[in-house]
Amino acid sequence: MDETRIYKDHDVGDECFLSGHESDDSDWSIGCKQRYWLEIVKQLAYLGIVVVLTTRNETRGKDVITKLNQKRVNRSKLIDCFVKINNAGTSCVEVDREGLKALYVDPATWLSGKVDSTLFQGVITETYRSAEECLNTNYYGVKRVTMALLPLLQLSSGKARIVNLSSLRGELKRIPNERLRNELRAVEELSEEKIDATVKKFLSDLKGNALEANGWGMMLPAYSISKASINVYTRVLAKKNPDMLVNCVHPGFVSTDLNWHKGTMTVDQGASGPVMLALLPDEGPTGCYFDCTELAEFKG
Repeated sequence: MDETRIYKDHDVGDECFLSGHESDDSDWSIGCKQRYWLEIVKQLAYLGIVVVLTTRNETRGKDVITKLNQKRVNRSKLIDCFVKINNAGTSCVEVDREGLKALYVDPATWLSGKVDSTLFQGVITETYRSAEECLNTNYYGVKRVTMALLPLLQLSSGKARIVNLSSLRGELKRIPNERLRNELRAVEELSEEKIDATVKKFLSDLKGNALEANGWGMMLPAYSISKASINVYTRVLAKKNPDMLVNCVHPGFVSTDLNWHKGTMTVDQGASGPVMLALLPDEGPTGCYFDCTELAEFKG
């Protein structure tokens, strides 16, 4: 994998968003180039937050600055920090796009999360390698970049914020295996080691073609487990860091490449949840899951 440098070498994905305070009047955040993240950066800059931009290379970084300038974002609120990031992707499935065009799933069904996985047989396939990349990006990558930045967040004069992007696919109720659901639901007994063991078990079952037999969800399985793992990791991290506000958020059914632009929300609407959580007051909630801007349950 390509080398990533943020103070040390880290392989990171694009699913982690962090903000903190260095002083009473200086804020910083980490984002990335994707259109959705660009909207988050834009909204924070509009609100007067000093934003540190990270991109995979200098050319991409300059392109982002140009786009933000075109949107009249306050240039003084942006700090160019061109960091090379290996982005393994988010859904990590191989898609027969022509075959997909022949399918039609109405937005209401997408929104409900009740799309029948058999609908996509022969159109979407998931390999062990792509699943491994997905989890390395969406789960392990988030952990690595969080650990790299925790020492900086701990310098905050107030409570630093960590916001992890989640998804409806990460809700525990979507895992058929009741024993596994119960294990991931028992927050007082959870640890990073237990989450890692769950991820390894998933990959082992995928390799052995035993996902369905062992009760894993079959709709975007690796993506779903990566998001379920991030939800649980958020709760563990919040418990370990009571001096911070650590939350995760499902941004809504935003129209992106991931859902083949079936989404019913614009990127600016989808950015409202993460931005709200990044700017929580110090007495705000922690260890919680939000659906857009509303506090929700870790449904199991």
